[in-house]
Amino acid sequence: MRYVFVLALVVVLFLIYRAWVRASRQRFLDSFMLPAAVVARTHAKRPELTLEQMTLVQQGLQQYFQICVAAGGRFVSMPSQVVDDLWHDFILFTRQYERFCEQAFGQYLHHTPVEAMPTRDTATEGIRRTWRLACKMEGIDPKQPDRLPLLFALDAQLGIAGGFVYTLNCKDAANSSGGSFCASDIGSCGGDSGGGDGGGSDGGSSCGSGCGGGGD
Repeated sequence: MRYVFVLALVVVLFLIYRAWVRASRQRFLDSFMLPAAVVARTHAKRPELTLEQMTLVQQGLQQYFQICVAAGGRFVSMPSQVVDDLWHDFILFTRQYERFCEQAFGQYLHHTPVEAMPTRDTATEGIRRTWRLACKMEGIDPKQPDRLPLLFALDAQLGIAGGFVYTLNCKDAANSSGGSFCASDIGSCGGDSGGGDGGGSDGGSSCGSGCGGGGD
């Protein structure tokens, strides 16, 4: 009986500690600012974007990193091309990126091509998980959304060439020659399962398209 009590106490303490770690990482991300040189590098590649628009892109990357923490090690896809560009440039600042990852995730957040993902379903599961968590953060019903979360709206909002476009209207998505995705379809895809080692690359799925990251 005493053994059971001790075991239960250890489990409770572990869960409390894990919740504390996750909350600490979220607080770190809430206040984190990307190095100015990283933002400048991405802006130089997309000079058509204003400084205000680049601020939105930074907010998008911050939200994506917060989603990675909230996913608890499960794979999450990146639904924005322009935010992924900023992530790419951040990775190039290797020392700063490594320090950031240690504080934000407790490990290095890798960026793996879709071809190297564990299964063909990994990107599909990842985009659905990103959608669910992004909607939760912004108070949106994932199955009946009345608007798009920031990460899913940015590419269309900023007119990003080759970006990933999501729409609330499934008919518009079906009739789109640009290959847009229906947000409601993402929210109604199957149960939340699966995962994978951290990654990211252009990819596609029946539920959406984008880049990915996360994983233990």
